[in-house]
Amino acid sequence: MRRILVVIAAAFGFVAPPLAAEEVPVEPAICKACEAALELALADPRRAEDRARDIYRHPAGTLAFFRVEPGMTVVDYMPSGGWYTRILLPYLGKGGHYIGLNPDVSGASEKQQAYFGELSDSFPGKAAAWTGMPANCIGAYNTDGLPSVLDGKVDRVLIFREMHNLLRMGWLDSELGAMRRLLKDEGLLGIVQHRANPDAPDSYVDGSKGYLRQADVIRLVEAQGFELVGTSEINANSADPADHPQGVWMLPPVLSGGHDELKTIGESDRMTLLFRKRN
Repeated sequence: MRRILVVIAAAFGFVAPPLAAEEVPVEPAICKACEAALELALADPRRAEDRARDIYRHPAGTLAFFRVEPGMTVVDYMPSGGWYTRILLPYLGKGGHYIGLNPDVSGASEKQQAYFGELSDSFPGKAAAWTGMPANCIGAYNTDGLPSVLDGKVDRVLIFREMHNLLRMGWLDSELGAMRRLLKDEGLLGIVQHRANPDAPDSYVDGSKGYLRQADVIRLVEAQGFELVGTSEINANSADPADHPQGVWMLPPVLSGGHDELKTIGESDRMTLLFRKRN
Protein backbone atom coordinates (compact mmCIF):
# COMPACT_ATOMS: atom_id res chain seq x y z
CA MET A 1 0.00 0.00 0.00
CA ARG A 2 2.88 2.38 0.83
CA ARG A 3 4.24 1.96 -2.72
CA ILE A 4 0.88 2.96 -4.20
CA LEU A 5 0.75 6.05 -1.98
CA VAL A 6 4.22 7.11 -3.11
CA VAL A 7 3.48 6.81 -6.83
CA ILE A 8 0.11 8.50 -6.43
CA ALA A 9 1.77 11.40 -4.63
CA ALA A 10 4.34 11.63 -7.44
CA ALA A 11 1.57 11.97 -9.99
CA PHE A 12 0.82 15.47 -8.81
CA GLY A 13 4.16 16.92 -9.89
CA PHE A 14 2.44 18.90 -12.64
CA VAL A 15 2.08 22.38 -14.04
CA ALA A 16 -1.47 23.68 -14.37
CA PRO A 17 -2.89 26.85 -15.84
CA PRO A 18 -4.71 29.30 -13.54
CA LEU A 19 -8.21 28.10 -12.76
CA ALA A 20 -11.34 30.02 -11.91
CA ALA A 21 -13.09 29.11 -8.67
CA GLU A 22 -15.75 27.00 -10.39
CA GLU A 23 -13.25 24.94 -12.36
CA VAL A 24 -12.20 21.37 -11.62
CA PRO A 25 -9.64 21.37 -8.74
CA VAL A 26 -6.21 20.09 -9.75
CA GLU A 27 -5.41 18.27 -6.49
CA PRO A 28 -8.40 16.18 -5.38
CA ALA A 29 -8.28 14.31 -2.10
CA ILE A 30 -6.88 10.82 -2.55
CA CYS A 31 -9.61 8.23 -2.23
CA LYS A 32 -8.65 5.58 0.35
CA ALA A 33 -10.90 2.96 -1.24
CA CYS A 34 -9.25 3.74 -4.59
CA GLU A 35 -5.80 2.92 -3.19
CA ALA A 36 -6.87 -0.53 -2.03
CA ALA A 37 -8.73 -1.35 -5.25
CA LEU A 38 -5.82 -0.20 -7.40
CA GLU A 39 -3.33 -2.18 -5.32
CA LEU A 40 -5.37 -5.33 -5.94
CA ALA A 41 -5.75 -4.63 -9.66
CA LEU A 42 -2.03 -4.07 -10.14
CA ALA A 43 -1.10 -7.19 -8.17
CA ASP A 44 -3.45 -9.49 -10.08
CA PRO A 45 -1.58 -12.60 -11.32
CA ARG A 46 -3.14 -12.13 -14.75
CA ARG A 47 -0.86 -9.12 -15.15
CA ALA A 48 2.33 -11.15 -14.72
CA GLU A 49 3.58 -10.42 -18.24
CA ASP A 50 2.42 -6.79 -18.14
CA ARG A 51 4.15 -5.90 -14.89
CA ALA A 52 7.58 -5.38 -16.43
CA ARG A 53 6.21 -2.23 -18.10
CA ASP A 54 4.90 -0.68 -14.87
CA ILE A 55 8.22 1.08 -14.18
CA TYR A 56 7.84 2.95 -17.47
CA ARG A 57 4.06 3.45 -17.60
CA HIS A 58 3.36 4.28 -13.94
CA PRO A 59 -0.26 3.11 -13.97
CA ALA A 60 -1.00 3.97 -10.34
CA GLY A 61 0.20 7.54 -10.62
CA THR A 62 -1.29 8.00 -14.06
CA LEU A 63 -4.79 6.86 -13.07
CA ALA A 64 -4.58 8.98 -9.91
CA PHE A 65 -3.71 12.04 -11.98
CA PHE A 66 -6.63 11.27 -14.30
CA ARG A 67 -8.87 10.95 -11.20
CA VAL A 68 -10.18 7.54 -12.17
CA GLU A 69 -12.11 5.87 -9.35
CA PRO A 70 -13.99 2.58 -8.88
CA GLY A 71 -17.60 2.76 -10.00
CA MET A 72 -16.95 5.21 -12.83
CA THR A 73 -17.83 4.82 -16.49
CA VAL A 74 -14.53 4.94 -18.37
CA VAL A 75 -13.73 4.78 -22.08
CA ASP A 76 -10.38 3.15 -22.95
CA TYR A 77 -9.67 4.42 -26.46
CA MET A 78 -7.98 1.96 -28.84
CA PRO A 79 -7.44 -0.69 -26.14
CA SER A 80 -5.41 -2.88 -28.52
CA GLY A 81 -3.80 -5.76 -26.60
CA GLY A 82 -5.42 -4.75 -23.33
CA TRP A 83 -2.49 -3.57 -21.20
CA TYR A 84 -4.65 -0.96 -19.46
CA THR A 85 -7.78 -3.09 -19.80
CA ARG A 86 -6.27 -5.58 -17.38
CA ILE A 87 -5.93 -2.79 -14.81
CA LEU A 88 -9.06 -0.76 -15.46
CA LEU A 89 -11.66 -3.52 -15.53
CA PRO A 90 -10.92 -4.96 -12.08
CA TYR A 91 -10.18 -1.49 -10.69
CA LEU A 92 -13.52 -0.03 -11.79
CA GLY A 93 -15.23 -3.07 -10.29
CA LYS A 94 -18.72 -4.43 -10.77
CA GLY A 95 -20.21 -1.02 -10.02
CA GLY A 96 -18.19 0.55 -12.81
CA HIS A 97 -18.54 0.41 -16.56
CA TYR A 98 -15.55 -0.18 -18.84
CA ILE A 99 -15.93 0.70 -22.52
CA GLY A 100 -13.36 -0.17 -25.17
CA LEU A 101 -13.65 2.18 -28.12
CA ASN A 102 -12.08 2.02 -31.58
CA PRO A 103 -12.39 4.64 -34.35
CA ASP A 104 -14.92 4.82 -37.13
CA VAL A 105 -13.21 2.92 -39.95
CA SER A 106 -16.12 2.85 -42.36
CA GLY A 107 -14.12 4.73 -45.00
CA ALA A 108 -10.72 3.32 -44.12
CA SER A 109 -8.49 0.85 -45.92
CA GLU A 110 -9.10 -2.88 -45.72
CA LYS A 111 -6.08 -3.25 -43.45
CA GLN A 112 -7.37 -0.58 -41.04
CA GLN A 113 -10.85 -2.09 -41.07
CA ALA A 114 -9.44 -5.52 -40.29
CA TYR A 115 -7.34 -4.19 -37.41
CA PHE A 116 -9.74 -1.70 -35.82
CA GLY A 117 -13.17 -2.82 -37.02
CA GLU A 118 -15.90 -4.89 -35.36
CA LEU A 119 -14.62 -4.32 -31.83
CA SER A 120 -18.01 -5.22 -30.36
CA ASP A 121 -17.74 -8.73 -31.77
CA SER A 122 -14.32 -9.68 -30.48
CA PHE A 123 -13.29 -7.50 -27.57
CA PRO A 124 -15.71 -8.33 -24.71
CA GLY A 125 -14.79 -12.01 -24.80
CA LYS A 126 -11.07 -11.24 -24.90
CA ALA A 127 -11.33 -8.75 -22.06
CA ALA A 128 -13.34 -11.18 -19.95
CA ALA A 129 -10.68 -13.85 -20.46
CA TRP A 130 -7.90 -11.38 -19.59
CA THR A 131 -9.50 -10.19 -16.36
CA GLY A 132 -12.04 -12.73 -15.12
CA MET A 133 -14.73 -10.04 -15.25
CA PRO A 134 -18.06 -10.98 -16.87
CA ALA A 135 -18.33 -10.11 -20.55
CA ASN A 136 -21.73 -8.48 -20.04
CA CYS A 137 -20.14 -5.64 -18.02
CA ILE A 138 -17.71 -4.81 -20.83
CA GLY A 139 -18.80 -2.38 -23.52
CA ALA A 140 -17.05 -2.36 -26.90
CA TYR A 141 -17.83 -0.19 -29.90
CA ASN A 142 -16.46 1.52 -32.93
CA THR A 143 -17.27 5.22 -32.85
CA ASP A 144 -19.83 4.94 -35.65
CA GLY A 145 -21.68 2.27 -33.63
CA LEU A 146 -21.92 4.15 -30.34
CA PRO A 147 -25.46 4.07 -28.93
CA SER A 148 -26.83 7.57 -28.32
CA VAL A 149 -27.81 6.53 -24.79
CA LEU A 150 -24.13 6.87 -23.84
CA ASP A 151 -23.99 10.56 -24.78
CA GLY A 152 -23.19 12.58 -21.68
CA LYS A 153 -22.82 9.48 -19.48
CA VAL A 154 -19.04 8.93 -19.42
CA ASP A 155 -16.84 10.09 -16.52
CA ARG A 156 -13.45 9.65 -18.18
CA VAL A 157 -12.06 9.05 -21.65
CA LEU A 158 -8.45 7.81 -21.66
CA ILE A 159 -6.11 7.77 -24.66
CA PHE A 160 -2.84 5.94 -24.11
CA ARG A 161 -0.17 6.47 -26.80
CA GLU A 162 -2.61 6.73 -29.70
CA MET A 163 -2.77 10.43 -30.59
CA HIS A 164 -0.15 9.99 -33.32
CA ASN A 165 -2.33 7.34 -34.98
CA LEU A 166 -5.36 9.62 -34.90
CA LEU A 167 -3.31 12.39 -36.46
CA ARG A 168 -1.64 10.43 -39.23
CA MET A 169 -4.85 8.62 -40.21
CA GLY A 170 -6.91 11.80 -40.37
CA TRP A 171 -9.28 10.75 -37.58
CA LEU A 172 -8.34 13.26 -34.89
CA ASP A 173 -11.11 15.84 -35.20
CA SER A 174 -14.03 13.44 -35.64
CA GLU A 175 -12.89 11.08 -32.89
CA LEU A 176 -12.31 13.86 -30.36
CA GLY A 177 -15.75 15.17 -31.23
CA ALA A 178 -17.28 11.80 -30.44
CA MET A 179 -15.38 11.65 -27.14
CA ARG A 180 -16.67 15.07 -26.19
CA ARG A 181 -20.26 13.96 -26.82
CA LEU A 182 -19.76 10.93 -24.57
CA LEU A 183 -18.42 12.87 -21.60
CA LYS A 184 -20.55 14.22 -18.79
CA ASP A 185 -20.44 17.98 -18.27
CA GLU A 186 -17.80 17.43 -15.57
CA GLY A 187 -16.10 14.66 -17.53
CA LEU A 188 -12.35 14.56 -18.11
CA LEU A 189 -10.12 13.45 -20.98
CA GLY A 190 -6.73 11.96 -20.06
CA ILE A 191 -3.95 11.59 -22.62
CA VAL A 192 -0.55 9.90 -22.46
CA GLN A 193 1.51 10.42 -25.62
CA HIS A 194 5.09 10.01 -26.85
CA ARG A 195 6.65 13.48 -26.57
CA ALA A 196 8.81 15.05 -29.26
CA ASN A 197 11.31 17.78 -28.55
CA PRO A 198 9.71 21.25 -28.66
CA ASP A 199 11.88 22.17 -31.65
CA ALA A 200 11.34 18.92 -33.56
CA PRO A 201 10.73 19.60 -37.28
CA ASP A 202 7.21 19.31 -38.66
CA SER A 203 8.26 16.33 -40.77
CA TYR A 204 9.08 14.40 -37.58
CA VAL A 205 5.78 15.11 -35.81
CA ASP A 206 3.26 14.18 -38.49
CA GLY A 207 2.42 11.02 -36.55
CA SER A 208 4.55 8.63 -38.57
CA LYS A 209 7.33 8.51 -35.95
CA GLY A 210 4.99 8.20 -32.95
CA TYR A 211 6.23 11.41 -31.34
CA LEU A 212 4.21 14.65 -31.13
CA ARG A 213 5.06 18.04 -29.67
CA GLN A 214 3.23 18.69 -26.42
CA ALA A 215 2.15 22.20 -27.41
CA ASP A 216 0.65 20.81 -30.64
CA VAL A 217 -1.36 18.16 -28.80
CA ILE A 218 -2.76 20.73 -26.38
CA ARG A 219 -3.70 23.04 -29.26
CA LEU A 220 -5.36 20.27 -31.28
CA VAL A 221 -7.40 18.99 -28.34
CA GLU A 222 -8.48 22.43 -27.19
CA ALA A 223 -9.67 23.19 -30.72
CA GLN A 224 -12.21 20.38 -30.32
CA GLY A 225 -13.97 21.82 -27.28
CA PHE A 226 -11.67 20.86 -24.40
CA GLU A 227 -9.72 22.92 -21.88
CA LEU A 228 -6.40 21.94 -20.32
CA VAL A 229 -6.68 21.27 -16.60
CA GLY A 230 -3.11 20.20 -15.89
CA THR A 231 -0.01 18.35 -17.00
CA SER A 232 2.08 15.78 -15.17
CA GLU A 233 5.65 14.53 -15.58
CA ILE A 234 4.79 11.10 -14.15
CA ASN A 235 5.61 9.46 -17.52
CA ALA A 236 8.59 11.62 -18.45
CA ASN A 237 11.90 9.99 -19.41
CA SER A 238 14.80 12.43 -19.74
CA ALA A 239 17.03 9.65 -21.11
CA ASP A 240 15.01 9.53 -24.34
CA PRO A 241 16.41 11.91 -26.99
CA ALA A 242 13.12 11.54 -28.92
CA ASP A 243 14.88 11.73 -32.29
CA HIS A 244 15.08 8.10 -33.40
CA PRO A 245 15.24 7.80 -37.22
CA GLN A 246 12.61 5.04 -37.35
CA GLY A 247 10.55 6.57 -34.59
CA VAL A 248 9.45 5.49 -31.14
CA TRP A 249 9.32 1.82 -32.14
CA MET A 250 13.12 1.65 -31.96
CA LEU A 251 12.72 1.78 -28.16
CA PRO A 252 11.35 -0.92 -25.84
CA PRO A 253 9.10 -2.78 -25.88
CA VAL A 254 9.21 -3.05 -29.71
CA LEU A 255 12.96 -2.55 -30.35
CA SER A 256 12.46 -2.54 -34.12
CA GLY A 257 15.63 -3.17 -36.07
CA GLY A 258 17.24 -5.02 -33.18
CA HIS A 259 18.94 -2.00 -31.62
CA ASP A 260 19.46 -3.67 -28.25
CA GLU A 261 21.62 -0.80 -26.99
CA LEU A 262 18.45 1.30 -26.82
CA LYS A 263 17.13 -0.93 -24.03
CA THR A 264 19.05 1.22 -21.56
CA ILE A 265 16.84 4.21 -22.42
CA GLY A 266 13.66 2.43 -21.46
CA GLU A 267 10.33 3.44 -22.95
CA SER A 268 9.73 6.84 -24.55
CA ASP A 269 9.51 10.24 -22.93
CA ARG A 270 5.79 10.94 -22.57
CA MET A 271 3.49 13.84 -21.90
CA THR A 272 0.56 13.26 -19.53
CA LEU A 273 -2.27 15.71 -20.05
CA LEU A 274 -5.66 16.20 -18.43
CA PHE A 275 -8.48 18.11 -20.12
CA ARG A 276 -12.03 18.88 -19.18
CA LYS A 277 -14.97 19.19 -21.51
CA ARG A 278 -15.64 22.85 -22.28
CA ASN A 279 -19.34 23.59 -21.95
